[in-house]
Amino acid sequence: MSGVRIGVDIGGTKVDAIAVDERLQVLHRHRVPVEKGPEGVVRSAQAAVEVVARKCAVDVADTLSVGVGIPGAVSGGVVRHALNLDLDEIDLAAALGDVWGRTVQVENDVNAAAVGAWRLVGTDARSVAYLNLGTGLAAGIILDGQLWRGARGTSGEVGHISIDPAGPLDGEGNPGGLETYASGSGIVRQWGDPTVEAREVMALAAKGDPRAVEIRDGLFLGVAHAIRILVLAYDVEEVIVGGGLTGMGDALLDGTAGVLRDWAEGSRFLASLELAQRTRILEGHRPVAAIGAALLGVTHG
Repeated sequence: MSGVRIGVDIGGTKVDAIAVDERLQVLHRHRVPVEKGPEGVVRSAQAAVEVVARKCAVDVADTLSVGVGIPGAVSGGVVRHALNLDLDEIDLAAALGDVWGRTVQVENDVNAAAVGAWRLVGTDARSVAYLNLGTGLAAGIILDGQLWRGARGTSGEVGHISIDPAGPLDGEGNPGGLETYASGSGIVRQWGDPTVEAREVMALAAKGDPRAVEIRDGLFLGVAHAIRILVLAYDVEEVIVGGGLTGMGDALLDGTAGVLRDWAEGSRFLASLELAQRTRILEGHRPVAAIGAALLGVTHG
């Protein structure tokens, strides 16, 4: 058997497949546009993986592991409610297993990213939360070295928690959700112009645009609330923050830390939690979800 592991990150617009070695170095990477619907998703994953396997000169069946991260509620390899992929329900592990003639691990994409982030940061912590600030907002939870999925596979879906009943509405009309404050789609929704990207709104905030500054301050508040919720709910040793919005760099961490410090000054209990000290940004631009997918089912020390 080869020393290669294959990880696949299936998103709303693309499939990102990688091959990694035992040191998690990316040997090859290939991305293809995703085809929606059950047959399309399987076909897209197959096409992307076949390229990286060919470049590594290995048969997919002979690799150490194959793992897939995908949006939606995932349990036992069955994916449900991945609406942006037009998937109501599919046993994706069985479908891809039939294609490649081997066991395939399938996990929610943010959970897969949590595994990848945990390994990539090199922390000794056995309990961490990975907070993904991307198009949406969600977290992956690792407790005592194991993914925690919850009773129905929705653990970590903190983006649906409302922090202000009078706050801006999300896509379903619910007010004040964390995802509206602290995600790319939420920032764009607040700005009110779908042709403008979140990074453009943040650039305007840096120049002092009053409305953009208000949205940016809401971002800091939302991220801080998410960190507090994750620590209070799971008492993780660390919260690792990743996703596209971390491209803001120190501005995101500093702004969020400022909110956390203000809370600590007003509460001895919150001060004792050391929320800012327990938070770190995932640095670099490695394909964390695909790397985590490659490690699904692997026992970690």
